[in-house]
Amino acid sequence: MGETRLPRHMFLWCLSATYVFAFASIYVQIPGLYGNEGVLPARWMLRISGKSVWEQLRDLPTLLWFGPKLGLDTQQCMELLSLAGALLGLAATAIPALRDCRVYLVLWVLYLSLYQVGQVFLYFQWDNLLLEVGFLAIVIAPMNMPWGRRVSLHDNITFWLTRWLLFRLMFASGVVKLTSRCPTWWGLTALTYHYETQCIPTPLAWFAHQLPVWFQKLSVVGTFVIEIAVPFLFFSPIRRHRLTAFYMQVLLQVLIILTGNYNFFNLLTITLCISLLDDQHVNFWLCRRTAQKERSMISLLQTALSWVCLLVEVAVYGLIVYWTILYFDLKVEWNRKSISSKTAFTHYEFNGFLKLVTVPSIWIGVLSLTWEIVTAMFRSACVKGIFLRLWSTVQWAVFAAAAASMFAISLVPYTYIEYEANSNIWPGVRKAFELTDRYQLVNPYGLFRRMTGVGGRPEVVIEGSMDGSTWTEIEFMYKPGNVSAAPSVVTPHQPRLDWQMWFAALGPHTQSPWFSSLVHRLLQGKKDVIRLIQTDESQYPFSQQPPAYIRAHRYKYWYTEPKEDGWWRRIYVEEFYPVVHLGNAFLEHMLSQHGSLKVELQNYSDVLITLCF
Repeated sequence: MGETRLPRHMFLWCLSATYVFAFASIYVQIPGLYGNEGVLPARWMLRISGKSVWEQLRDLPTLLWFGPKLGLDTQQCMELLSLAGALLGLAATAIPALRDCRVYLVLWVLYLSLYQVGQVFLYFQWDNLLLEVGFLAIVIAPMNMPWGRRVSLHDNITFWLTRWLLFRLMFASGVVKLTSRCPTWWGLTALTYHYETQCIPTPLAWFAHQLPVWFQKLSVVGTFVIEIAVPFLFFSPIRRHRLTAFYMQVLLQVLIILTGNYNFFNLLTITLCISLLDDQHVNFWLCRRTAQKERSMISLLQTALSWVCLLVEVAVYGLIVYWTILYFDLKVEWNRKSISSKTAFTHYEFNGFLKLVTVPSIWIGVLSLTWEIVTAMFRSACVKGIFLRLWSTVQWAVFAAAAASMFAISLVPYTYIEYEANSNIWPGVRKAFELTDRYQLVNPYGLFRRMTGVGGRPEVVIEGSMDGSTWTEIEFMYKPGNVSAAPSVVTPHQPRLDWQMWFAALGPHTQSPWFSSLVHRLLQGKKDVIRLIQTDESQYPFSQQPPAYIRAHRYKYWYTEPKEDGWWRRIYVEEFYPVVHLGNAFLEHMLSQHGSLKVELQNYSDVLITLCF
């Protein structure tokens, strides 16, 4: 890697902006989700146990334990933390001097504090990813001091960790699609369902869904190439390999942003992609000229070496294209003006490939990190002045040890993709991972491992009634409901209740214990919960008086055909939740059964993580 001063500044700026989006999105939903009269009051997670504050922090690390000492209840404290996080992130975005390791430490602690009591509404992989990236920012960001150096010689070591995280994220996301044995991924038909069945599609998703099947299958092939093959180029010594990988990863993320509402997740992934850049390429974007070196014998040797690198570069691209054609049986059908594709390997062969590359991928990471550490060591040794050289060497040793430790701990969740490699992890590393797991320093990833809604998109529709005979649908702002309403564009905000409604539709209501609480709050007419469904209360059909009865049905939704009116068509499937009213025996039973929702919701969140995200 060349100099990375500008990419580091870009990374920290983008992360600051992502924190703003994340905190602001949570802030506006706290009253309805976590308030005292919300769906899942956060105070349930902070029960008094007679332990000291430090013991409570050890068991559940969150600043919310200090709320009562400040005279604040849990809701007010959550609002204070999220508002402080949004404002501090905004300040760091606007003021370069505030992109400091101490600021990112505060931001990380604030988000971790919210995450610990967030329950199912905050248990998404992008929340884990933000915490992991946020922690890396603490060691990447400088400690701005009046007497400090603008550039530290260990910067490339710590910045390398973001590249390793990007590799783990993308490679695991590609691998789990095939290890899950999902027939749509193996049949390359996943995208013929994805645009229609994702949680909150955008209007462009409808148009993407209309593309021909051969193109959708070819797009799946491209996804596999970008997520499984291309990540190995992140560590290539050839600069153009890394730049090519950058543009391919960003292309995938931009396409996802255009067709789906995944809040700040794709923006955060693009932020990680910045680690593949160097100052020279950023200066190229900014149309800045770099100093031209005089031609010499060394420059002639560099020219010769560049030609060798070019040949190797082209050979690697050729191999990727060749293997793609071979393993996905790509054929041009001129008469149909299309390209046919199919998986030309078995699950057994893919598992063999995974066993073959998992351990070498770790060694590639070891070699790449070692190169950065050794390079920084020589730079520290060349610093003029004995005291500056000693100080640089101490810094190098500390940050090299920190980077090596983070890399070692990350091997535990990374090797979840291959059992044999995971079982061979050194017990000391596994123990270190278990000790730090509660802080979400490193996490397993694997997005969209199975495609849901193959037989039609399941959707829960809640209905209310004043008399038990005339029913009115309660429409959400973002999730599909009204078949004539266009899909929404809501990125980078995440309407977390709408997301959980999507998960709820995948199974019976007993797998979504929070749903009974939602029904109860709607029957009570709680304004904060209603605002999660409709911020404009005039659009809520029971804004004047809460419904006397509520029920929920499950429907299956499909996109309309190009010649049909509207955006969706649907059919009734079954009852999802029976008719209930305040004081109803069934509702009271469900509320009492799930009164200790902490354990139930933790189990439910684990199911969600293993299901799709």
